[in-house]
Amino acid sequence: MGNNSETQDIFIREMPDLSTEPASLGLFGLAVAALLLGVTYLGFTESGTNALLIPWILFFGATTQFVAGLLDYRRKNIFGFTVFTFFSMAMYAIALTAYINVFTSVNVDTIHYAAGLTAVMVFLVIITAASMMTNKTLFAIVISVDIALPILIAHYLWGVDGFIAGLFLLVTSGLSFYAAGGILLNTMAGKTILPLGCPIWKP
Repeated sequence: MGNNSETQDIFIREMPDLSTEPASLGLFGLAVAALLLGVTYLGFTESGTNALLIPWILFFGATTQFVAGLLDYRRKNIFGFTVFTFFSMAMYAIALTAYINVFTSVNVDTIHYAAGLTAVMVFLVIITAASMMTNKTLFAIVISVDIALPILIAHYLWGVDGFIAGLFLLVTSGLSFYAAGGILLNTMAGKTILPLGCPIWKP
């Protein structure tokens, strides 16, 4: 009995602090939302089924990133707090726009929607620079969103095909799943299981 108790005490003392990294939660949420949006813009879903996007964007894309942002705020992580909460608000806006479009008689003005996406794109320029100081995987995620957004803006303003945007949203999803898994596994193992890459820019 004494040896078992001593072994348990050693195990508890050696376990890493698992409460300090919420990024995996936010990235898993982003991955799910980007996957759903990607297959939609690629044309894999039936027309008239956009309402089915709402719960996935609302809970995964918006709420999980919002929670991750708040946890990063408590950790004094300005990058995680800013990026996760900003993108969570964007996802809430997308979900609400989809709800208005599907369930109300209001005519959704695509110019307003494109203007909102443009504002997100402008902020992405700053996020892109900041992500260079994190790791190569997060930088690649931001770059894939950087490419998808202008195409989506052109899609809503001038009717440009959103297929390429859908492809880059799938890339965003895949990279986000990888980054989320890497952060979770690396944190729990206390060593690198899935490499995320070093910072590109060290000012």
